[in-house]
Amino acid sequence: MLTQAQIDEYNEVGAIVVPNVLTADEVRTLSNVTDDFVARARGLTGHTDIYDLEDSHAPDNPRVRRIKAPHLHHPAYAALVRHPKIIGVLQALWGPDIRFDTAKLNMKCAGFGAPVEWHQDWAFYPHTNDNLAAVGVMFDDMAMENGPLMILPGSHRGPTFDHHADGVFCGAMDPSNRDVDYARAIPLLGKAGSITVHHVRAVHGSAPNVSDRDRRLLLFQYRAADAWPLLGFPGGIAAFNALMAAGEPREPRMAPAPVRLPLPPAAKQGSLYENQKGMKNRYFDLAAAQ
Repeated sequence: MLTQAQIDEYNEVGAIVVPNVLTADEVRTLSNVTDDFVARARGLTGHTDIYDLEDSHAPDNPRVRRIKAPHLHHPAYAALVRHPKIIGVLQALWGPDIRFDTAKLNMKCAGFGAPVEWHQDWAFYPHTNDNLAAVGVMFDDMAMENGPLMILPGSHRGPTFDHHADGVFCGAMDPSNRDVDYARAIPLLGKAGSITVHHVRAVHGSAPNVSDRDRRLLLFQYRAADAWPLLGFPGGIAAFNALMAAGEPREPRMAPAPVRLPLPPAAKQGSLYENQKGMKNRYFDLAAAQ
């Protein structure tokens, strides 16, 4: 599924875009299913186990920013967990044994989609080694104006930055620390049906959607089978092994990687968006004011 050039790019940059992974029919089905989920958010007055809502949501004007664990709520989403082309991409990077973790559908609707502040996924769920990545499935064409995922090239080979505010985890880096040069970030652009793959340690974020087009990205978290979570797996080993997406379970492999734990936990739980409300300084708020 990947050329050597693409593998080299992933290893160097920390992210790649792979075009034409899903067919137009697959994208159309997923878009229709997603539209139905948004319509069913009408009447909600707050977040639920399925929906994370925009701050501007109203019961008669539903605005959804995330569908939580969508693979548990509709077979069209669940089918992508073991989609042969997605698994083929990961096997080209890590080998035959791939374990799934979880998923979320991040939605930036036209004109009001919320930003995601700069962070590293590794800060949320460190493992025994860092052969982990998030795969983003594009339901819409992604261009600069509709808030694409942006990556700081090479950041996956650097430190794990502080994601705390006043000693409490907030799921984001403080831009006032000037840990990195955010101006170096590159966007992951592509057509609907493409996928992004970004390394678990890569610094990434995304600006608000200021366009008249939606930007919906279904994110799947995967890991090599020998990467085990340092914070454990509450469901037990049987549930952990049931997450195998391809190949066979493996014993944990330890590899050096800079670790910070997401503790004490964020004051606001529920999603990354809620976690990040604990921030003192927000990059995209500051950028918009300039």
